[in-house]
Amino acid sequence: MIRYAEPGEFTRRAFYNDRLDLTQVEALGDVLAAETEQQRRLAVGGASDVLSQKYESWRQQLLYARGELEALIDFSEDQHFDDSPAALVASVTGQILGLQIQVKAAIGNASRGELLRKGISIALLGAPNAGKSSLLNSIVGREAAIVSEEQGTTRDVIEIGVDLGGFYCKFGDLAGLRTTTASSGVDIGRVEQEGMKRAKERALTADVVTVLIPIEQEHNANGGWRSQLDINSEVVATLKLCDKEEQKVVYAINKIDLIGSTEKIPAMLAQLQRKISDEDLPPSPLPVMAVSCVSSHQQSLSHHNMQNFLNSLTDLFSDMTAASGLGSSHWEGSLGATERQRLLLEQCSSDLQNYLDHAEQGLVTQNLGNEHVDIVLAAESLRSAADCLAKITGKGQVANIEEVLGVVFEKYVD
Repeated sequence: MIRYAEPGEFTRRAFYNDRLDLTQVEALGDVLAAETEQQRRLAVGGASDVLSQKYESWRQQLLYARGELEALIDFSEDQHFDDSPAALVASVTGQILGLQIQVKAAIGNASRGELLRKGISIALLGAPNAGKSSLLNSIVGREAAIVSEEQGTTRDVIEIGVDLGGFYCKFGDLAGLRTTTASSGVDIGRVEQEGMKRAKERALTADVVTVLIPIEQEHNANGGWRSQLDINSEVVATLKLCDKEEQKVVYAINKIDLIGSTEKIPAMLAQLQRKISDEDLPPSPLPVMAVSCVSSHQQSLSHHNMQNFLNSLTDLFSDMTAASGLGSSHWEGSLGATERQRLLLEQCSSDLQNYLDHAEQGLVTQNLGNEHVDIVLAAESLRSAADCLAKITGKGQVANIEEVLGVVFEKYVD
């Protein structure tokens, strides 16, 4: 009988016949879903057996370590061991400490890989009429957001996905933030207040916060025009709530076409840098930049143009998604770990920490004169950690392997 193949059926057969493991199956799904060059590279890298070999190596280390401990459980009364239980646990603990470092490095790199797979979230933050919508339109190359001289045009968060230098980026054009105090003399309606609330929430969950500070022109005492920069209190307050460890903050001066001469730009950049320092705002991994969203000025503004701004962003994205750890090139493959793998690695790390806690407690009691190590609990923690690694690859003894397969093959079903 001839029939249509079920979604993922050939891939499932390849797994059952040991042609692919679960990490390669997931990578194949990522290849099919890739939309950008960076996503494709990530998926192709994960399709090799580098990840599975690493996980299997760790699992074997845990099996050997567990075997040493369980030998004490089964044969301690019948056999004479040269080392005491505490000394043996101390030896195994050294191995587990090294393994824990590697697992944590893999978890960190998996999170970096998720930025490539799911997209980098970028929030455009600033006061009303700072040019956020104009910047978004310039980046995506179309009129995605309404641009108007009227303040408060953007009320809700406008989310646009775009391929920027091979990176999938999710730009969020946010409502402009301005003070709501009675002394400001500004009448802000309930809808705009809700928009400001959502803007703050979106900014605090973004991977990258791009702060736009517009150049403002004011009359001076001589009847001419004076250019100045100002970061309003609402923007400052929101930036101070950002996570300095997890979020990247980028500052850009907008509307530099208003100052007329590029010679004034370095002074404006220095002025903004002083404001950032004086207000104790989150530091930026990039130098303060200057942009103009007016197309007629882009060619005449030399290295302060839009293209250099976007190039700086892609350089930042490369740093955010680069593998970390001792010998970073050795860890490139761990960027391809999926969310399922990362969660199992986190559980594995937790089990390893439980073992280390049991071992430390036993060694401490030994130092106090009461030699006691709960080897049964220590060995159980290593068994649980090894099971987590087995679930990642689908190899080894996994009681609920069919349940694991169900999760992995869901992506093949429309």
